[in-house]
Amino acid sequence: MASAALEHVWKKFGETAVVKDLSLTIDDGDFVVIVGPSGCGKTTTLRMVAGLEKPTDGIIRIGPKDVTHLTPRERDTAMVFQSYALYPHMTVFENMAFGLRLRHLADDEIKKRVGEAADMLELQPYLGRKPKALSGGQRQRVAMGRAIVRHASVFLFDEPLSNLDAKLRVEIRAEIAKLHLRLGITMVYVTHDQTEAMTLAKKMVVMKDGLLQQVGSPLEIYRSPANTFVAGFVGSPSMNFLSGELVSVGGAPHVKGEGFDLPVPAASRAQLGPSGSKVTVGIRPEHVRPAAGAVDLQQSVEVVEPLGSVIHVLGTVGGRPFTSAVEPEVVVRPGERLALSVDHDRMHLFDATTGVALGKGPEARA
Repeated sequence: MASAALEHVWKKFGETAVVKDLSLTIDDGDFVVIVGPSGCGKTTTLRMVAGLEKPTDGIIRIGPKDVTHLTPRERDTAMVFQSYALYPHMTVFENMAFGLRLRHLADDEIKKRVGEAADMLELQPYLGRKPKALSGGQRQRVAMGRAIVRHASVFLFDEPLSNLDAKLRVEIRAEIAKLHLRLGITMVYVTHDQTEAMTLAKKMVVMKDGLLQQVGSPLEIYRSPANTFVAGFVGSPSMNFLSGELVSVGGAPHVKGEGFDLPVPAASRAQLGPSGSKVTVGIRPEHVRPAAGAVDLQQSVEVVEPLGSVIHVLGTVGGRPFTSAVEPEVVVRPGERLALSVDHDRMHLFDATTGVALGKGPEARA
């Protein structure tokens, strides 16, 4: 195992910077997931760690060693690709053994390593088959097995589940989590799927437009997002955003806007501007409920999505898109108005101009 670090790393293609001054520390044995939308620079970052792309500037270390200018073979990393990258004319055994043969390992050692990885990934019955005779999930396990047999210091995963159907994604995601627990090896995983990031990561790294937005545990980022981009990207359904301004009600600060009037939690007041300042309120769909008493919001209902354990209600508040997640017993129909109460201690405030979070997030308040 080994730690890894990127120090002020830049990557430009021509005049376009796709990774901008990125500094990131990955601890020994950590499971780091880099997440963000397409084009945010996450895959380029992974490829620079692997040595498949050279940084324009900055330093990359694996353990104490500066590997910035080393070839992929010299870095002691193993990569699992989105496309599996299996040789179609080779059997499963031959695919898993290929890299070891290139390193001139003894046949007995190759058989031992492939056998151990096949046992771990339940691939023993398929060692004699070729990739075309395997399902997508089995092919991905072969790709993982090929990485395992390397006994590398750092495992790199480039969106490994994106070619699988929903059920297989859940199954292979669990396999990867168990693999990390069993091997305790340093893993860096890239995905655009925030559900994968939330369920797999020990440390989550959110990127946008080549810039690091926030680093923390999945729960830290979910509960205390640094800005509106992170808040809207992490969580499903996405956080709702309402535009309002600060007003004083009975000497206490409120945020008031079209269709809502919400008190500001005491822990969020430190960074607030004066009355009249524009702010953005962030409210997660699961942090509202049908009003039994005081009404905070009136949602105009447009679409109702029953999901069994929860109902997602899509509509608007004050003309802005708004989604609420309510219990399945709630009766609500398109065209109606749904009166809602908000869990005030879990709402978020952001600067209306910069999008930066104001005050403490709900986790810090707890």
